[in-house]
Amino acid sequence: MFDHCLYFNTTALARVLEREWTRAFKPFGLTPSQAFMLRAVLTRPGLLQSELARELVISRPTATRSLDGLQKLHLIDRRPTGGDGRECAVFPEPEALAMHDDLNAASGAVTARLKQLLEPEQFATIVGSLKQARAAVV
Repeated sequence: MFDHCLYFNTTALARVLEREWTRAFKPFGLTPSQAFMLRAVLTRPGLLQSELARELVISRPTATRSLDGLQKLHLIDRRPTGGDGRECAVFPEPEALAMHDDLNAASGAVTARLKQLLEPEQFATIVGSLKQARAAVV
């Protein structure tokens, strides 16, 4: 019935992937969205909240809520930038720095498993196609 429906098939895939990434990041006490945001902060300390939102392709209010959760877990620190007072730069806390390698390893394990299931070339093609579709639709 929905064999040719982009919405149905991408949403069904998203649900499956959400379960995979949830299992991967559960030992850290993080949701997948929190873990990906934290990985971005760890990779590029000092990013502005607005830059994080753009990089993760989420709205600014969504980024703010995710950062609130990470801050409650004492994993990030927000520092005023000296601008208009609404924008902050985001830095990892020592506890986040300590889990950086383990977070990347957990993420790498899921990616390796998916590449094995789909074959590396097909995996790369799917990711590339999804990125192109997202760019075209936005």
